[in-house]
Amino acid sequence: MILEQIRRRAAADIQHIILPEGDDARTIEAAAICARDRLAKITVIGNDEKVRAIAAETGANLNGVDILDHRKSHDFKKFAEMYHQMRRAKGVTLEEAEQTVKDPLYFGNLLVRDGKANGSVAGATNTTAHTVAAAIRCIGVRQGFKIVSSFFLMVLPEKKFGEKGAMIYADCGVVVDPDVGELAEIAIASADSCRALLNAEPRVAMLSFSTKGSAKHKLIDKVVEATKTVKVRLPDLAIDGELQADAALIPSVGESKAPGSHVAGHANVLIFPDLNSGNIAYKLTERLTGGTAIGPILQGLDKPCNDLSRGCKAEDIVDAVAITAVQSQARKAI
Repeated sequence: MILEQIRRRAAADIQHIILPEGDDARTIEAAAICARDRLAKITVIGNDEKVRAIAAETGANLNGVDILDHRKSHDFKKFAEMYHQMRRAKGVTLEEAEQTVKDPLYFGNLLVRDGKANGSVAGATNTTAHTVAAAIRCIGVRQGFKIVSSFFLMVLPEKKFGEKGAMIYADCGVVVDPDVGELAEIAIASADSCRALLNAEPRVAMLSFSTKGSAKHKLIDKVVEATKTVKVRLPDLAIDGELQADAALIPSVGESKAPGSHVAGHANVLIFPDLNSGNIAYKLTERLTGGTAIGPILQGLDKPCNDLSRGCKAEDIVDAVAITAVQSQARKAI
């Protein structure tokens, strides 16, 4: 249901999304579906003849899909010079910039940076490390932020949790061991992601193995300080911590362990103290509940770019396009 809602919202305000992996059959099929269902304006980056040959083999109808051979694009030289200016302080020469921009992921993200598109989706044939690096180097981090993080949109059979079973888990995929400031940024970005994708006001639980001082440890201190940091930056945000998972999710436990909290027992955003706990938690939740984990979805970029699993199906790419489109809508509304 949540994915259907996201697709409807994407279709209601069409965004321009780049699919830079035009040599992949799943990408071509997904582009055709997006155009057919009018979920987004799609540009596939690749050689025109090769893209159309793949479409013919798979039976994909590319009516309404733009195909861009970036190496022949009139923007190629401009983007090489742009990338050189962006990275010259890091020692990147113009010749190196030209080689980098030959990579379709970099060219696609420069289209987004330049305002010619609203977002990009890649990772069907590229590693997460390469996909994220291209996004950070070309699009950059959102103003006021220092890091890019990720979240999973969890859809659970038990509708009593979160927003009718939908929740945000972060960070479960990118930042390994966030410090206090980074953990605070993850919480702030995840609150925005909750508004964008769940269309709901966030109730953010900063998780630990302690609730309100029930234990003492430096790992708990990090969560407490991060919570304080968020409250200073966003005093109107519903956030509480440190909370144990049961106190965050079960009303009776929340009332007992954290009386007076507006978040305890009702959280729809769970912030984990590190990647160990976050990654373990989302996989356990998915397997033990029979729920669905959608992601990782990137957050903290100036404009949206999302990563795919290399084992993804065409429908997964379509969902990622819809999510990216809704993220773009939300960023424009800020």
